[in-house]
Amino acid sequence: MIHSLDHVALSVTNMPRAVKFYRDIIGMAVVMEIEFLDDRISKITGIPGAKCKVVHLKLGHTVLELFQYYNPKGKSIPAKFRQCDNGFTHIGFCVTDIYKHIKQLEKHKIKFLGKLTEARPGVFVIYFRGPDNEVCEFRQLP
Repeated sequence: MIHSLDHVALSVTNMPRAVKFYRDIIGMAVVMEIEFLDDRISKITGIPGAKCKVVHLKLGHTVLELFQYYNPKGKSIPAKFRQCDNGFTHIGFCVTDIYKHIKQLEKHKIKFLGKLTEARPGVFVIYFRGPDNEVCEFRQLP
């Protein structure tokens, strides 16, 4: 039986910058850091010669797993990547005071994709960009 979603992974270009964003701005806690400099990550991913650093950040019961590959270098998320494009489209965070969190993002000059919108009665949503152009979402439930 599959009983829960364990984590979501994101490949980043600059681990310190990504950790700072998710830890200091979003409020996640770093719970694990490891480097894979042997052949284990190659065996897992099927990418010959892969080397990387991995950091786990936790919020509630969910983990965001960040990867920074030293070898090979990955392709960046295209600047024109849109929510309608195929693949994983965003990382969603539940918040209790969306206006407070929007002000926090504005203070850090985070780029918003659209405007704060009441998506359905009492549910407010806003999308913004993370440090590697990934899309993140704040959602406030009634």
